[in-house]
Amino acid sequence: MGSSNLGTTEDSFLSHKSAKVFVAGHRGLVGSAIVRKLQQLGFSDLLLRTHAELDLTRQADVEAFFAAEKPQYVILAAAKVGGIHANKTYPADFIAINLQIQTNVIDSSYRHGVKKLLFLGSSCIYPKFAPQPITEEALLTAPLEPTNEWYAVAKIAGIKMCQAYRLQHGFDAISGMPTNLYGPCDNFHPENSHVLPALIRRFHEAKASGAKEVVVWGTGSPLREFLHVDDLADGVVFLMEKYSGLVHVNVGSGKEVRIKELAELVKEVIGFEGDLVWDSSKPDGTPRKLMDSSKLANLGWIPKVSLKEGLVDTYKWYLENVIKKQ
Repeated sequence: MGSSNLGTTEDSFLSHKSAKVFVAGHRGLVGSAIVRKLQQLGFSDLLLRTHAELDLTRQADVEAFFAAEKPQYVILAAAKVGGIHANKTYPADFIAINLQIQTNVIDSSYRHGVKKLLFLGSSCIYPKFAPQPITEEALLTAPLEPTNEWYAVAKIAGIKMCQAYRLQHGFDAISGMPTNLYGPCDNFHPENSHVLPALIRRFHEAKASGAKEVVVWGTGSPLREFLHVDDLADGVVFLMEKYSGLVHVNVGSGKEVRIKELAELVKEVIGFEGDLVWDSSKPDGTPRKLMDSSKLANLGWIPKVSLKEGLVDTYKWYLENVIKKQ
């Protein structure tokens, strides 16, 4: 049931570059990278709507959009996302908004004859203490991380909805689960950014102010996996072209880096000359988090962007789009 369907030219995604493709969430980190990739490949009829133009939580509006536009392909990258603090403060928003978006888009896609839909989730769908590296089979085998279970439960429901519509209706809906992402259009906010953009911002600010040191929480020993968002976009196109299975697919780099090495690499890319100090009185978080992406590798896809070139690219974007606009 989880087998891939390598498809024929007739039903190939890449042979339909004039087809209408709806990229939901096209302004976010993930959606914007998918749009860039599709444009580079020559897709000429991308359907893009801002939240002001189309509120995906409103069923009637989503139905009307699908009825009028009739997209042939849908990539669902729209979601309400946030860090630990946001999840703790707004649990109702995280479960309700994500369930509404997914339900409306997946159901309307089926009802209006979409050929194929790809739903994007997150690695937080897996149990808090899942065996490492985390395989697709780890889903629903143990309790979730409590801090973001509202978001995770919604994303799990999205995977299950794609599976249910395939089983009951024969609808070609697939799911991809990315690892930690970074790249252009990332969130560099001081309060709620993830580790990598937070490090870039802090080292940049230290360099700009002539600070002598940057203090980072913990010991730097935890292992993390990162995937450049352009690699994810490439993986999304690959799945749209090559995969039509029931089981969701992990999309990761398969490479681990210690937070210590990551911080040193960011320091080097930014050109900060001061000291890097570790505050070991602060918590480290989970010691290791790595996804097993061998299923995708066995289908023939591997990431291309090295961590260093990805960081150089992300810092360039940060300088041009965040610093220049301040």
